[in-house]
Amino acid sequence: MDKFRSLGLSQGTLKALEEIKFSIPSEIQEKTIPLAIAGKDVIGKSSTGSGKTLAFGAPIIEKVKPKRGLQALILTPTRELAEQISKALKTFSKYNPLKIITVYGGTPIEKQIRELPHAEVVVATPGRALDHLKRRTIDLSKIKILVLDEADRMLDMGFIHDVTEIVHHCPKQRQTLLFSATLSEDIMHISRKYMQQPKEVSAKENVDPTKLEHVFYDVPSNQKFSLLVHLLKKESSNLVMIFCNTKRNVDLIAKNLQSQGFEAIALHGDLNQAKRNRVLENFHKSSRVILVCTDVAARGLDIKGVSHVYNYESPKTTTEYIHRVGRTARAGKEGKAITIIADRDYENFRRVMDTDLIKIKNLPLPDFGRVFVNMNDEGRERQSGYRGRPQRQNRYSDRRDNSGNRDYPKKSNSSPRREDRPSGRRDGSRGRRDNDSRGRKNSSPRRYNNSGRNNSGNRRNNNQNNNSARPRGRSFGRNQRR
Repeated sequence: MDKFRSLGLSQGTLKALEEIKFSIPSEIQEKTIPLAIAGKDVIGKSSTGSGKTLAFGAPIIEKVKPKRGLQALILTPTRELAEQISKALKTFSKYNPLKIITVYGGTPIEKQIRELPHAEVVVATPGRALDHLKRRTIDLSKIKILVLDEADRMLDMGFIHDVTEIVHHCPKQRQTLLFSATLSEDIMHISRKYMQQPKEVSAKENVDPTKLEHVFYDVPSNQKFSLLVHLLKKESSNLVMIFCNTKRNVDLIAKNLQSQGFEAIALHGDLNQAKRNRVLENFHKSSRVILVCTDVAARGLDIKGVSHVYNYESPKTTTEYIHRVGRTARAGKEGKAITIIADRDYENFRRVMDTDLIKIKNLPLPDFGRVFVNMNDEGRERQSGYRGRPQRQNRYSDRRDNSGNRDYPKKSNSSPRREDRPSGRRDGSRGRRDNDSRGRKNSSPRRYNNSGRNNSGNRRNNNQNNNSARPRGRSFGRNQRR
């Protein structure tokens, strides 16, 4: 604990770290904590799993004073990451207790409204934080420390305008800590505009590139899922993550893997927060579970023990690829990243390969059996290459019975035939007009509905049954002024 003590941490924080077996600070912690405690703005370049939560959490614990209102705001791109940060901060501050509130969408806002007036630290996603600002249920006027975690991911998800509006509500005299896996021009623009002479620090990649194997298979689209099943059975693996580009495909692949006997669970943004927490909890507890997910799980989440990462659909950029495969080959362990591409992945995969940083080896296709995929909930099966919407059953398709005759759908008896329908007239007639009904003297008076038309569909004369004179040729609506 001597190295942590040399960083300027209090005795309570050191005791909490000792209880969770933290003995040596990581590179990003060692570089960031002294600067942050000294009140400097910091830009930290570090990947997921580098220990940056403690890097910005320790200064917050040391500087925030109890019962003085909301003093620290941490913005993060996803709900899972917000939960993870909040849980870690509560552990680090065990002997320096602070009121830490987590604020994100997908949960009832009323509970958050009740808790926010008592909060001292808030961990929030940008969308829900902005929602509270519009409702005036959160007060940022006393913010001392603002943290932008996974800033590049927030920009990728389109939160740039939400983030800047939230920053404008914070005091100008504050400390800002920004952490990002990449330092793009947009990130540097934010730092120049909203930070005061920031100190830039960086840490080495947590993933050992020498122990991570990159391979890909080029397969016909209708054999993609069959190859995935074959590899999952043949590869010696522990925890496995499979990435898809859409939520629909995540559910589809997870459901069909379950039907093949695999312990697969789906994780994407459409799941409510309680279910997402249960999914991650089950994934951490099991040793051979398969997590099928979108990129929401590729950043920020502390997932350990992943031996294989499968890209069932190619990521769109090299950066996305690096974030996905960065879940494996951690802490000196070996890992394998397998990408399965078909004709629809070529454009995205070409962009991934357009760099000298990654060498992905093309392996020949092994011999594997064909597996069919259930593409919908009605039980109809289609081959795995089909990506469109399930086709509707044609009412008049060429269906034949055992005798060879066409089996057309029978008419429903629920709707009466035309001749059986009531005519709508008291005398039971078919509704045809008599010969003398065209305005002759012997014709019966016509009935008019509210729209100004008679039962036969013709518009009535505006002067009929009206004692007041009106201009000829001009029609008046029912509610129109005369």
